[in-house]
Amino acid sequence: MDPVAALNRCGGVGDYSTLVRLCSRRKLRGAVRAGTVVKVAHGRYALPTANVALVAAQRVGGVVAHRSAAAWWGSELKEQPPVPEVTVPKHRRCDKAGVRLFWVDLHDDDIREGTVTSRERTLVDCLRSLPFDEALAIADSALRHGDLTFDQLQALASSVRGPGAPRVRRVAAHADWRAANPFESVLRALAIEAGLQVEPQVPLSGRGLIARPDMIDEKRGLILEADSFEWHGSRAALKRDCRRYTAMVVAGWRVLRFAWEDVMHDQDYVRSVLRAVGRPPERTEVARRTRPAA
Repeated sequence: MDPVAALNRCGGVGDYSTLVRLCSRRKLRGAVRAGTVVKVAHGRYALPTANVALVAAQRVGGVVAHRSAAAWWGSELKEQPPVPEVTVPKHRRCDKAGVRLFWVDLHDDDIREGTVTSRERTLVDCLRSLPFDEALAIADSALRHGDLTFDQLQALASSVRGPGAPRVRRVAAHADWRAANPFESVLRALAIEAGLQVEPQVPLSGRGLIARPDMIDEKRGLILEADSFEWHGSRAALKRDCRRYTAMVVAGWRVLRFAWEDVMHDQDYVRSVLRAVGRPPERTEVARRTRPAA
């Protein structure tokens, strides 16, 4: 896999061991030399989203904002913004080519180093304006990396006023540091929207089962797994996962497995499955083949 595609799968930020497993050392070194991947810390790499946004912000006299700012602060995203997202003062006239502009008069406390919106302002902007699944992925990432605690997130959400405030509070109420990556966050968002009561990364044990599924709905006896071929591509991994899924079914759980491509790009399908599984089960009839007449 190409390192850029691998980083997109990881939400835009990834560690060395993960990226080498998904692509190779040679491809990763080549991407860094070409500038399509940047090394942001020891053993940690990212897409150049923030760097490109900084250049765009300087060109229009604004600050890096929204998803571009989230990438600046190291958050994993469902998807990278197609163009840099920049906030400029109200009534400023500037060239909009190749950039998405937001016209807002920011307070000094909303800006860091004169170049990017603060972590708190960035989080509020994203939760206020993005679809639920994208916003939840960013909120989960902020909690996972310790940018703020759950209580601090609730206090921040409670302080928001004006358009979009209910959306901010809804995302904050469902945010969870245990979600492992944006893939899981997006799947959980779809499950929540389908009326399921899911909880991420809950350890299960007993009846011959020791597992930590991606998420469970305990009331419905349901397990949701965010499956990626890149993480389960070897024969040994296939054997291990088959035994794991079988053990969960034997222990009485219903297990649903979803591919990255469906969760990210065919959400109507995922929603239809999740809505169906939330209803009482209906056993389908078995269509048996009859022996042809002699």
